[in-house]
Amino acid sequence: MAASFLHGVETIEITKGARTISTVKTAVVGIVGTAPLEDVADEYKTINTPTLILNEVDAVKYFGNQKSGYTIPQALQAIFDQGSGIAIVINVFDPEKHETVEDVTIGDINGTIDPTTGKRTGLKAFEDCYSLFGYYPKTIIAPVFCEDTAVVTEISTICDKIRAMGIVDAPVGASVQDIITGRGPEGTINFNTSSGRIILCYPHLKVYDAESDSIKLQPYSQRLAGVIAAKDVDKGYHWSPSNTEIQGIVGIERQLTSMINDPTSEVNALNEAGVVTVFNSYGSGFRTWGNRTAAYPSSTHLTNFINVRRTADIIHESIEYSMLQFIDFPIDNGLIDSICETVNQFIRTLIGRGALIDGKCSFNPDKNPATEIANGHLLFDIEYMPPTPAERITFESFIDIELLKSLGAS
Repeated sequence: MAASFLHGVETIEITKGARTISTVKTAVVGIVGTAPLEDVADEYKTINTPTLILNEVDAVKYFGNQKSGYTIPQALQAIFDQGSGIAIVINVFDPEKHETVEDVTIGDINGTIDPTTGKRTGLKAFEDCYSLFGYYPKTIIAPVFCEDTAVVTEISTICDKIRAMGIVDAPVGASVQDIITGRGPEGTINFNTSSGRIILCYPHLKVYDAESDSIKLQPYSQRLAGVIAAKDVDKGYHWSPSNTEIQGIVGIERQLTSMINDPTSEVNALNEAGVVTVFNSYGSGFRTWGNRTAAYPSSTHLTNFINVRRTADIIHESIEYSMLQFIDFPIDNGLIDSICETVNQFIRTLIGRGALIDGKCSFNPDKNPATEIANGHLLFDIEYMPPTPAERITFESFIDIELLKSLGAS
């Protein structure tokens, strides 16, 4: 109360009930790579600084046009070719440190933390994105450099920290057999991982290169990242990125057998090994093909589906961020009810959008002993079920001679 004694009337405003939960941004691609800074005006040059790119004009302004040996301009064009999405870009090429772009090392890509200033570089700089922009990138790519196992390991680490998905390419020239054996403990390529936050993709894609006026191979990861971002905008993060036409390509590195009803086809063998590939059959165009993360087939949990993993991340992060408005409130039944209703209102919204089949948030007194509440700790249960993709459709067919009785019927 405002005073211990009052001869009059006062109103005390009590804030109860549900609050709004805003869904975190999902169509955001994080890129680490190299840019031709000699083609960029001094005021727009950035080195090891996360930079927000909203469109193709910004892409050229901050990171230049496509140039042989540099990865960022090409990656940005590949993403924007898919039609939607934004990017947070970290350029590690430093003309004062590197004489040529070939001097950039895996250590530059993975990054460090300056012990004096605390400045993060390379992949580690993505940890600064929330304080800079209010959100993290939800897919991480390092085209070309991700063909090194050490980079894959670092991508997986940063993705665990910021709840993102890392997209990784196989080395140029790898065969289907190389990919499948590379998933095993004796694998000699960068695909020996079972991380539920890594998406393995193969093969490289053929793209027209204006600089050389020729067809060249480009990493699949950057266009898959663009497909995911565009799908998020068009359909929602709960949709699988699989079976979506890839824009801006003219072919693939290696022709793969693709039949929707053939379990022995090469695209099916790659999916079975937890690798996202390209489906190209008669009249289908070049389409993303595969629903699973690198966790498959080691893990059969539903979160090995890319869209389920991402949906879980978005739910958890959105709810956590929304709880700032309740932190340090006095614990009473009103607070407990407000938190439950806030989360349940959010879940109902997601159900209405098709992002969840069902779900609920509840407070179980048995999980909240008096000693924990006295220590300022509340525990809530969240149950939910995202839709899984219709990866396999089966028909049972019968020849029924009884249907012959319809012959001659009037």
